This record gives sequence, structure tokens and C-alpha cells, in this order.
Amino acid sequence: MTALAGADDIQALGYATFFGAIAASVGGVFFGWLSDRTRNRRGWVSAGLVLTIALLLAVPLAHDVPTLIGIIVGWQLALNMMLGPIAAWAGDCVPDHQKGILGGLLAFSPALGAVSCAFVTLPGLAGADGRLAIIGLLVAGAVLPVLLFGRPRAFPELNAVNAASLQASQIRPASPVVRMWCARLLVQIAEAALFAYLFFWFRSIDPAITDSETARLFSLVLTIAVPMALLAGRWADRHDRPILPLGISAGVLVLGLVAMALATTLIAAKLSYVIFGIAATIFLSLHSGQTLRVLPRPDRRGRDLGLFNLTNTVPSLIMPWLTISLVPGFGFDALFLLLAAFASLAVALLVTMPRLR
Repeated sequence: MTALAGADDIQALGYATFFGAIAASVGGVFFGWLSDRTRNRRGWVSAGLVLTIALLLAVPLAHDVPTLIGIIVGWQLALNMMLGPIAAWAGDCVPDHQKGILGGLLAFSPALGAVSCAFVTLPGLAGADGRLAIIGLLVAGAVLPVLLFGRPRAFPELNAVNAASLQASQIRPASPVVRMWCARLLVQIAEAALFAYLFFWFRSIDPAITDSETARLFSLVLTIAVPMALLAGRWADRHDRPILPLGISAGVLVLGLVAMALATTLIAAKLSYVIFGIAATIFLSLHSGQTLRVLPRPDRRGRDLGLFNLTNTVPSLIMPWLTISLVPGFGFDALFLLLAAFASLAVALLVTMPRLR
């Protein structure tokens, strides 16, 4: 981006992020819906995989900013062509009493993403173009096994459209689906803000901190969260309490945000972020698994998951305006207290939800 845009690279990156988020939002809903209608998850995943890798390799072919943004938009569409049907496929084949462990396993995703990022940026491993090829190989290595060798067994009860599912599809403001959607959105706003501005906040406390030190802390949080998410998901399955771990982890991340707002030293800032980061990773991982449990219509599972995916993309459109409005005049502590208030609403939505059966 810097090579193509020069001094305007930040602005150009902002345009790419904005239009990419819109493409991801549209693609998640559209391709999820198509996989529902065609009843062919595997075919859409295969096509999305091929296009995702092809568009990654096409990035070096861009010779101006509009072309690069166009490739990024196309890549986001292809990525969601692959990810949307994969998520719906899990809903087709993972029974409700294993949704918790599924969510725990999903905690591996951000951790492996961080490891992959560190791997492809190793000094001397590859240049900028070569890194894209390595990423393509990593993506293929992650997805091809399920396409070539996966033979998941279908559970008819997970895919039956009956009177109960038709009644549940009449979404009401207080329904579990609406509560789960709103709770994830509120937490994702906080997570997106920390992901984007963590280094800047640390630097406002101690200018000597490096980006490498921040990246190591981020990776440590993701690594610690994996076994904890697995344990929490397993506990939820064994005790048939799918929502309780979500409410607890959301409450803990509220405490982490408040501690971050009060932190005045780098040690306190790091410890409070570790609390927030672990709790947020556990929440988002388990939420992804339990979302499959509350969706009302199995024949619309892909489309509905695409609508839930909006909670991942919409925060990228909201969070910059919150930061711009608060941080220059009131500092990061005001931002963190506002995010804590958002997350507190998520806790209230979850702890007052009727117990799922």
C-alpha cells in the first residue's frame, strides 16, 4: 500500500478496510444463503478456497490503489464464500451436546493465525510477494483435509424443519437469537478497538515499548486462552449450561476493561489487558459454537450465520469513530470505560436469557 499510495497510504488503507468490511458483510450473508439453497456446502468451500488463493497471488499484479482495493474486495468475497459454508457445515454435523467443545476448538483459530503471522514474517524467509504464496499454502493446508478426507455424519435432528423451528423463526426482540447477536456485537466492538489501538495505548503509558513486545503479549494471550476455552466448552457440554460460561467470560472482560482504564503503569496495563484478552477470546470462541445452537431454521443456517458475521465486520465501521470522538479529548481511559459499559450490557443480555434446552 505504501509503495502504491506513498504519503497517502494511511488514507488508502482506510478505504481498503472500509470497502473490505462491506464486502465481507455482504459475502457472508450471500454465500451462506447460496449454500443453503443449493445444499452443497463442500462445493462452495472448494470454490472459495481456489478464489481466495488466486486473489492472494494477484495482489502483486496491482499497479495502482484502486486495483489493489478491488483485489482486496474480491478476496473478502472469496474468503466468505469459503468461511460461510464451513461454519454452516459445522452446524449440520455437530450435535448440540458438543457445541461447547466446538467453540473451545475454535479458540485455536486466532492463536494459529498469530503463529502464522510470525512465521511468514521471519527475516529472510521470503519477500513481500513470497509471503502471499506461503499464506496461500497455509490456507490450502488448513482447508483441503476436510474437503478431501472429511466424511462428516449428518444428524437428521439438526437439519429437520418442523413446527418448532418454524415458530422459533419468528424473531422477537427478547429471543435468544437477538440476545446472542447483540451480546457478540457489544463485545466485538471492544475487541476490535483493542486489536487496532493496543500498541498506541501502551505507548501512551510508556513510549519505550516496542511493537514486537506488544505482538508477543498478544500471542501469549491467545495461547493461554486456548486450553481455558476448551475446558470451559467441555464444562458447558457436560453440565448442559451453554450460556453460563459466556456470561462469566463477558463479566471478566468488563473487569479487565475497567482495570485498563485505571492503569497508570506499563505492568498494570499489561496485566489488565491479559485479563481482558483471555476473557474476550474465550467468549468469542464459545459464542461461535453456541450460536449454532440457537439459530431457528436449519434450512437457513448459512444465511443466518452470515447475519451473525455482521457482528465481526460492523465493529470495524463503528470503532474508529468512537476512538476519534473520545481519545483526543478524554484519553484512552474514557474509551475503555465506554467499552466496559457496552460489555456490561452484553452480560445483562446473557445472564437474563432463559436456559437453553
